Amino acid sequence: MKGIVFTEFLQLVEDKFGLEEVDALIEESGVSGIYTSVGTYDHSEMVELLQTLSARHSAPIPDLLKTFGEHLFGRFYVLYPQFFKDIHGSFDFLSKIDVYIHQEVQKLYPDAELPRFDCAQPQPNRLLLYYYSTRHLEDLAEGLIQGALAHFNDGVVLSQRIEEKDHITFELKKIQ
Repeated sequence: MKGIVFTEFLQLVEDKFGLEEVDALIEESGVSGIYTSVGTYDHSEMVELLQTLSARHSAPIPDLLKTFGEHLFGRFYVLYPQFFKDIHGSFDFLSKIDVYIHQEVQKLYPDAELPRFDCAQPQPNRLLLYYYSTRHLEDLAEGLIQGALAHFNDGVVLSQRIEEKDHITFELKKIQ
C-alpha cells in the first residue's frame, strides 16, 4: 500500500484527535510508524492502525474508512490537481477513475496495487461503479466517492451499494 495512504490517515487522526493520539495509536498498534508518501508498506499495518483506532474510540471500522475516504479525496484534489483538469462533474470524474486517473497513478507509482473500477451509464442520470479489490476496502472507496460527490455538488447521490460475489456495485443517481 502506498505511503500516501498512511501519511494522510495519520494526518487525519492528528487533525481529529491530536498528535498525542497519533503517537499512542502507533505505539499501541505495534507498527513502525515511519512512513513516507512515496514509500510502499504492507497493508496489514493499515489494518492494525484501523483496528487500534476503532478500539480506542469505539468507532466501527467501516465508519472510520468512510470518513478517511472523504478526507483523502480532498487531499487528492489538493495534491494532484492535474487529475481534475477538464472534469465536468461527478459522473465525468468517477467514470475516469480507471481509464485515466489510475493509469496516471501507475506512471507516478509503478508499484502501486490499485483497485479496479469499471463503470456503466445505463441512463443519463444513472452511473454504476463496479469496485474490484483483493484488499476489500470498499468502505474507503465509498468515502472517496462521497468526497467526490460533495466536491462537485452537482446533484448526484450514492443511492445504493450492492455487495456482489466478487465486487461491490455503487449506484449513483443525478437528482437535479
